[in-house]
Amino acid sequence: MIDLYTAPTPNGWKISIALEELGLPYEVHLVNLGKNEQKDPEYLKINPNGRIPAIVDRDEGDFAVFESGAILIYLAEKTGKLIPKDPKGRSEVIQWLMFQMAGVGPMQGQAHVFLHYFPEKLPSVIERYRKETKRLYAVLDGRLDGRDYLAGDFSIADIAHWTWVRSHEWAGVSIDDLGNLRRWMDSLSSRPACQRGIEIPPRVKPEEVVSMAKEIVTH
Repeated sequence: MIDLYTAPTPNGWKISIALEELGLPYEVHLVNLGKNEQKDPEYLKINPNGRIPAIVDRDEGDFAVFESGAILIYLAEKTGKLIPKDPKGRSEVIQWLMFQMAGVGPMQGQAHVFLHYFPEKLPSVIERYRKETKRLYAVLDGRLDGRDYLAGDFSIADIAHWTWVRSHEWAGVSIDDLGNLRRWMDSLSSRPACQRGIEIPPRVKPEEVVSMAKEIVTH
Protein backbone atom coordinates (compact mmCIF):
# COMPACT_ATOMS: atom_id res chain seq x y z
CA MET A 1 0.00 0.00 0.00
CA ILE A 2 1.19 3.51 -0.90
CA ASP A 3 0.39 6.53 1.26
CA LEU A 4 0.10 9.54 -1.06
CA TYR A 5 0.51 12.99 0.47
CA THR A 6 -0.75 15.48 -2.04
CA ALA A 7 -2.79 18.53 -2.99
CA PRO A 8 -4.67 19.50 -6.19
CA THR A 9 -1.72 20.93 -8.14
CA PRO A 10 0.07 19.85 -11.34
CA ASN A 11 2.86 18.21 -9.34
CA GLY A 12 0.37 16.42 -7.10
CA TRP A 13 -1.65 15.14 -10.05
CA LYS A 14 1.44 13.55 -11.59
CA ILE A 15 1.49 10.97 -8.83
CA SER A 16 -2.23 10.22 -8.60
CA ILE A 17 -2.27 9.69 -12.38
CA ALA A 18 0.74 7.37 -12.22
CA LEU A 19 -0.80 5.36 -9.41
CA GLU A 20 -4.03 5.05 -11.39
CA GLU A 21 -2.14 3.99 -14.53
CA LEU A 22 -0.12 1.43 -12.58
CA GLY A 23 -3.08 0.06 -10.65
CA LEU A 24 -1.27 0.28 -7.33
CA PRO A 25 -3.38 0.45 -4.16
CA TYR A 26 -2.94 3.77 -2.38
CA GLU A 27 -4.44 5.94 0.31
CA VAL A 28 -4.75 9.69 -0.18
CA HIS A 29 -3.73 12.15 2.53
CA LEU A 30 -4.67 15.72 1.63
CA VAL A 31 -2.02 18.23 2.64
CA ASN A 32 -3.73 21.59 3.12
CA LEU A 33 -1.19 24.05 1.77
CA GLY A 34 -3.30 27.02 2.82
CA LYS A 35 -2.97 25.90 6.44
CA ASN A 36 0.76 25.25 6.06
CA GLU A 37 0.33 21.57 6.83
CA GLN A 38 3.34 20.84 4.61
CA LYS A 39 5.45 22.53 7.30
CA ASP A 40 4.18 20.33 10.15
CA PRO A 41 7.01 18.47 11.91
CA GLU A 42 5.43 15.08 11.16
CA TYR A 43 5.21 15.84 7.45
CA LEU A 44 8.77 17.18 7.36
CA LYS A 45 9.92 13.72 8.47
CA ILE A 46 8.54 12.48 5.13
CA ASN A 47 9.59 15.44 2.98
CA PRO A 48 12.20 17.67 4.63
CA ASN A 49 11.64 20.27 1.90
CA GLY A 50 8.07 20.85 3.06
CA ARG A 51 6.40 20.52 -0.33
CA ILE A 52 3.98 18.13 -2.02
CA PRO A 53 3.79 15.45 -3.26
CA ALA A 54 5.40 12.70 -1.23
CA ILE A 55 4.72 9.01 -0.79
CA VAL A 56 5.38 6.38 1.84
CA ASP A 57 5.61 2.80 0.57
CA ARG A 58 4.28 0.68 3.43
CA ASP A 59 5.30 -2.52 1.63
CA GLU A 60 8.94 -1.43 1.75
CA GLY A 61 9.28 -0.68 5.44
CA ASP A 62 7.57 2.73 5.26
CA PHE A 63 10.06 3.96 2.67
CA ALA A 64 9.48 7.67 1.94
CA VAL A 65 10.06 9.34 -1.43
CA PHE A 66 9.73 13.05 -2.17
CA GLU A 67 10.11 15.19 -5.33
CA SER A 68 7.54 14.36 -8.01
CA GLY A 69 10.08 13.22 -10.61
CA ALA A 70 11.81 10.92 -8.13
CA ILE A 71 8.44 9.47 -7.11
CA LEU A 72 7.53 8.79 -10.74
CA ILE A 73 10.82 6.96 -11.32
CA TYR A 74 10.42 4.98 -8.10
CA LEU A 75 6.88 3.84 -8.96
CA ALA A 76 7.80 3.00 -12.55
CA GLU A 77 10.80 0.93 -11.47
CA LYS A 78 8.84 -0.71 -8.67
CA THR A 79 6.27 -2.01 -11.15
CA GLY A 80 8.37 -2.34 -14.29
CA LYS A 81 5.92 -0.13 -16.16
CA LEU A 82 5.89 3.35 -17.74
CA ILE A 83 9.67 3.27 -18.25
CA PRO A 84 11.72 1.04 -20.59
CA LYS A 85 14.13 -1.49 -19.16
CA ASP A 86 16.86 -1.00 -21.79
CA PRO A 87 19.44 1.70 -20.94
CA LYS A 88 18.84 3.88 -24.01
CA GLY A 89 15.05 3.80 -23.73
CA ARG A 90 15.22 4.46 -20.01
CA SER A 91 17.58 7.36 -20.59
CA GLU A 92 15.24 8.95 -23.14
CA VAL A 93 12.33 8.86 -20.70
CA ILE A 94 14.41 10.32 -17.90
CA GLN A 95 15.78 13.05 -20.17
CA TRP A 96 12.28 14.25 -21.00
CA LEU A 97 11.18 13.89 -17.40
CA MET A 98 14.08 16.11 -16.35
CA PHE A 99 13.10 18.58 -19.09
CA GLN A 100 9.80 19.01 -17.27
CA MET A 101 11.31 19.11 -13.80
CA ALA A 102 14.00 21.65 -14.67
CA GLY A 103 12.20 23.63 -17.36
CA VAL A 104 8.47 23.51 -17.94
CA GLY A 105 7.44 23.21 -14.30
CA PRO A 106 9.60 26.01 -12.87
CA MET A 107 9.00 28.44 -15.75
CA GLN A 108 5.26 27.86 -16.04
CA GLY A 109 4.93 27.86 -12.26
CA GLN A 110 6.48 31.31 -12.12
CA ALA A 111 4.13 32.47 -14.89
CA HIS A 112 1.21 31.31 -12.75
CA VAL A 113 2.51 33.07 -9.66
CA PHE A 114 3.38 36.42 -11.21
CA LEU A 115 0.25 36.51 -13.38
CA HIS A 116 -2.28 35.63 -10.68
CA TYR A 117 -0.90 35.80 -7.15
CA PHE A 118 2.10 38.05 -6.74
CA PRO A 119 1.13 41.24 -4.84
CA GLU A 120 2.63 43.49 -7.54
CA LYS A 121 1.92 43.37 -11.27
CA LEU A 122 5.26 43.18 -13.05
CA PRO A 123 4.49 43.02 -16.80
CA SER A 124 8.11 42.46 -17.89
CA VAL A 125 8.48 39.55 -15.45
CA ILE A 126 5.16 38.01 -16.50
CA GLU A 127 6.15 38.29 -20.16
CA ARG A 128 9.56 36.74 -19.48
CA TYR A 129 8.04 33.61 -17.95
CA ARG A 130 5.28 33.37 -20.54
CA LYS A 131 7.82 33.55 -23.37
CA GLU A 132 10.07 30.95 -21.79
CA THR A 133 7.12 28.63 -21.20
CA LYS A 134 6.09 29.02 -24.83
CA ARG A 135 9.66 28.33 -25.98
CA LEU A 136 9.71 25.11 -23.95
CA TYR A 137 6.32 24.14 -25.37
CA ALA A 138 7.76 24.61 -28.86
CA VAL A 139 10.54 22.16 -27.99
CA LEU A 140 7.89 19.63 -26.95
CA ASP A 141 5.94 20.31 -30.14
CA GLY A 142 9.00 19.58 -32.23
CA ARG A 143 9.70 16.40 -30.31
CA LEU A 144 6.13 15.20 -30.92
CA ASP A 145 6.34 15.66 -34.67
CA GLY A 146 5.53 12.18 -36.00
CA ARG A 147 5.37 10.72 -32.48
CA ASP A 148 2.49 9.75 -30.24
CA TYR A 149 4.52 10.15 -27.05
CA LEU A 150 7.65 11.92 -25.89
CA ALA A 151 9.87 8.84 -25.57
CA GLY A 152 8.73 5.63 -27.21
CA ASP A 153 5.55 4.36 -25.57
CA PHE A 154 3.43 6.27 -23.05
CA SER A 155 5.63 6.90 -20.02
CA ILE A 156 6.17 8.88 -16.85
CA ALA A 157 7.61 11.66 -19.04
CA ASP A 158 4.22 12.15 -20.68
CA ILE A 159 2.45 12.18 -17.32
CA ALA A 160 4.82 14.78 -15.92
CA HIS A 161 4.34 17.16 -18.84
CA TRP A 162 0.61 16.68 -19.32
CA THR A 163 -0.38 17.93 -15.87
CA TRP A 164 1.36 21.23 -16.65
CA VAL A 165 0.54 21.67 -20.34
CA ARG A 166 -3.17 21.13 -19.71
CA SER A 167 -3.12 24.33 -17.61
CA HIS A 168 -1.48 26.43 -20.33
CA GLU A 169 -4.38 28.90 -20.40
CA TRP A 170 -3.88 29.66 -16.69
CA ALA A 171 -0.33 30.72 -17.58
CA GLY A 172 -1.64 32.87 -20.41
CA VAL A 173 0.11 30.76 -23.05
CA SER A 174 -1.66 29.67 -26.23
CA ILE A 175 -0.88 26.36 -27.94
CA ASP A 176 -3.14 26.97 -30.94
CA ASP A 177 -0.08 27.17 -33.19
CA LEU A 178 1.50 24.03 -31.72
CA GLY A 179 -0.48 21.31 -33.46
CA ASN A 180 1.59 18.35 -32.30
CA LEU A 181 1.41 19.44 -28.68
CA ARG A 182 -2.34 20.02 -28.91
CA ARG A 183 -2.89 16.58 -30.45
CA TRP A 184 -0.80 14.94 -27.73
CA MET A 185 -2.55 16.85 -24.94
CA ASP A 186 -5.99 15.90 -26.25
CA SER A 187 -4.93 12.27 -26.62
CA LEU A 188 -3.79 12.04 -23.01
CA SER A 189 -6.94 13.82 -21.85
CA SER A 190 -8.93 10.82 -23.09
CA ARG A 191 -7.01 8.33 -20.95
CA PRO A 192 -9.19 7.09 -18.06
CA ALA A 193 -6.30 7.20 -15.58
CA CYS A 194 -5.57 10.82 -16.46
CA GLN A 195 -9.24 11.69 -16.03
CA ARG A 196 -9.36 9.99 -12.63
CA GLY A 197 -6.00 11.29 -11.47
CA ILE A 198 -6.81 14.99 -11.85
CA GLU A 199 -9.77 14.52 -9.50
CA ILE A 200 -7.51 13.21 -6.71
CA PRO A 201 -7.62 14.76 -4.23
CA PRO A 202 -11.00 16.47 -4.75
CA ARG A 203 -10.70 20.01 -6.02
CA VAL A 204 -10.71 22.81 -3.49
CA LYS A 205 -12.63 26.06 -3.40
CA PRO A 206 -11.16 29.02 -5.34
CA GLU A 207 -10.31 30.91 -2.15
CA GLU A 208 -8.31 27.92 -0.93
CA VAL A 209 -6.37 27.87 -4.21
CA VAL A 210 -5.45 31.52 -3.63
CA SER A 211 -4.33 30.65 -0.13
CA MET A 212 -2.15 27.85 -1.47
CA ALA A 213 -0.59 30.17 -4.02
CA LYS A 214 0.17 32.79 -1.41
CA GLU A 215 2.00 30.12 0.58
CA ILE A 216 4.10 29.27 -2.45
CA VAL A 217 4.98 32.93 -2.99
CA THR A 218 5.88 33.66 0.61
CA HIS A 219 7.76 30.50 1.58
